[in-house]
Amino acid sequence: MRTTPPAPQRELRLDGHSLTADDIHRISLSPQDTSPDLAEAAVLRMKRSSHLKEDLIASGIPVYGVTTGFGDSSNRQIGPEKTAALQRNLLRFLRVGTGPAAPPEVVRATMLIRANCAARGHSAIRPEPVRLILDMLRHDILPQIPERGSVGASGDLAPLSYLAAALIGEGVVTYRGERTPAAEALRAAGLRPVELQAKEGLALVNGTSFMSAYLALASAEAREIAWCAELCTAMAAEARRSSRDQFAAFPHLHKPHPGQITSAGNIRRFLDGSSLIGADADFRGDGVVDGDGYLELRRGIQDPYSIRCAPHVIGVLRDTLQWAEQWIGNEINSSNDNPLFDADAPTVHNSGNFYGGHVAQAASALTTAVAGVGDLLDRQLQLLVDPKFSVGLPANLTAAVEAHDAAAGLHHGFKGAQIAASALTAEALHLTLPVSSFSRSTEAHNQDKVSMGTIAARHTRTAVHLIGEVTAIHLLALCQAADILGADGLGPLTARAHRFVRRTVAFVREDRPLDEAFRQTAGALLDGSLRHEVMASARS
Repeated sequence: MRTTPPAPQRELRLDGHSLTADDIHRISLSPQDTSPDLAEAAVLRMKRSSHLKEDLIASGIPVYGVTTGFGDSSNRQIGPEKTAALQRNLLRFLRVGTGPAAPPEVVRATMLIRANCAARGHSAIRPEPVRLILDMLRHDILPQIPERGSVGASGDLAPLSYLAAALIGEGVVTYRGERTPAAEALRAAGLRPVELQAKEGLALVNGTSFMSAYLALASAEAREIAWCAELCTAMAAEARRSSRDQFAAFPHLHKPHPGQITSAGNIRRFLDGSSLIGADADFRGDGVVDGDGYLELRRGIQDPYSIRCAPHVIGVLRDTLQWAEQWIGNEINSSNDNPLFDADAPTVHNSGNFYGGHVAQAASALTTAVAGVGDLLDRQLQLLVDPKFSVGLPANLTAAVEAHDAAAGLHHGFKGAQIAASALTAEALHLTLPVSSFSRSTEAHNQDKVSMGTIAARHTRTAVHLIGEVTAIHLLALCQAADILGADGLGPLTARAHRFVRRTVAFVREDRPLDEAFRQTAGALLDGSLRHEVMASARS
């Protein structure tokens, strides 16, 4: 029997300057598809900064974290023979994380980002430890990193110490689906632990890679939510037999926020070819009003804000993503540890590039924007299930049953689903409080102003996943409404979304658990599968 050969792996050469959030998202979800390595120029820069470090050690000049203690212990200088032991102790006293382990995709993203930051070449770390990170990534040997324990100021000290510990054969990893001592997993994969030299432990833990991993993944998933929110808005307009004119280009061009203009254009595209949608002129009454006359229209000429203002709400998310992703790109392609070594000068610089303020600010803004979109979709869902606002749809989108049928009055359609969506939305909205406002002075007031960037980025991804579930619930309700009205009236693109959903989720004819349907649909939404399927027809 002939078999299809596996697709060749993509090459990715890390140089500290050109890693993208798309690279991170792709490799974190499908590490087998890409083979990352260090660029030659990065290797040369790394060696030069390491040589400068050795020269400074030999000169007897105290160098922070190399021949001195850490933080408020920087007034203690040690001799060259103790520098390696100092790095080992750093990795041990920092392993104080608590809470659940970070998801595998976050750990993979963290490893890739940390390797790329080291590849910039100013952290006085040799290529060998960084290549071991990439070897572990190729073998999917993932350090178990507790989510909690970082204030995001001196970088992600506690979380990154678990990554660094695995490189020296300490701690626990997952390998082939099982929790395994790091040393055993490395040996099973044919890899050897490294012995970290002066500064190298600090170069690994003193950075923003863990928080950046959460935020980079959250931003990629939030972009999928923005797209699906536009799809849902179009389908909600179809379900209410609304006017397409509210999404016309003219008003949006005259409030020229790029995200709003893009969002309105996307909704118009989804509505192309739909026979369920109308125009403003279709809402006229059965006669003409003149003089002091009065006429009751068949329906109001404007939709509620959750539909009419959808481009304005989703546009905020799109524009927030635009600048947040620029900041993420800067962060993941930066030297974000301390101290930094300038081999050209040559000198060493004590600074604070480990500070996660930009991550925290971007995370807080993105959380607010994505939660706002979730609130919008929850309100659209409420319009669908409430017969006072659904323009003729049955209460809770229950399937039609004859009055004499034994099942009459027994079923509740999407009643429970709407309650769940409101709960999820409220939880996401609760996370919009900027955690960066709660700086805590730590470490004997050496870290007296901290970013809380890691907590902020974790909150962002939590909010994104909550709103992903809200979006999935709404999409399933919209497909239910389409079937009640007649799905053959949908536009070509919304019909494609309907078919995608119906491959795995059947019409709700009678009460049944929907939790697994929500989970599956949210997964297909957040990983881009839904968008790729729907837009394939538009690209062909």
